[in-house]
Amino acid sequence: MTDADEVDRIVDDWERERPDLDFAPLQVLSRVARLAKHLDRARREAFARSELEASEFDVLSALRRAGSPYRLSPKQLLQQTLVSSGTMTNRIDRLVERGLVSRQTDPNDGRGILVEMSQAGLTRVDAAITRLVDAESVLLRSLPAAEQKRLADLLRKLSLGFD
Repeated sequence: MTDADEVDRIVDDWERERPDLDFAPLQVLSRVARLAKHLDRARREAFARSELEASEFDVLSALRRAGSPYRLSPKQLLQQTLVSSGTMTNRIDRLVERGLVSRQTDPNDGRGILVEMSQAGLTRVDAAITRLVDAESVLLRSLPAAEQKRLADLLRKLSLGFD
């Protein structure tokens, strides 16, 4: 067996105390939960170094992925970030105040509004994604590329049941 971790110790204790239960799910999902804490910390640090909150990064990254001119409707932003319209309005307001996005009239529909990323927003989101990818690479450094791909494939298979 490989080196034991905290989950192994917890599961061993439970198996001793409750041998009637199958603790296989804890072997996987307790590790996922623990890794999520490390990932959350790495993401917060990467975003903070770019002077962004995670929620601001979500909006800016959706705009960045849209490609130049980095502009989407509020409805498109809602669909990509899965938040309520009130939450999105607040996020956009904060980003406007910070000069990272602006609201523009939709040239194809004079009644519509588009959210467009500024050069400052582009600079911040590009820095943040670079820092994020670097930080996440560090988290995965103990796995060779082939094992990272296998893990990604397995997690995709698992997550498809929820998405």
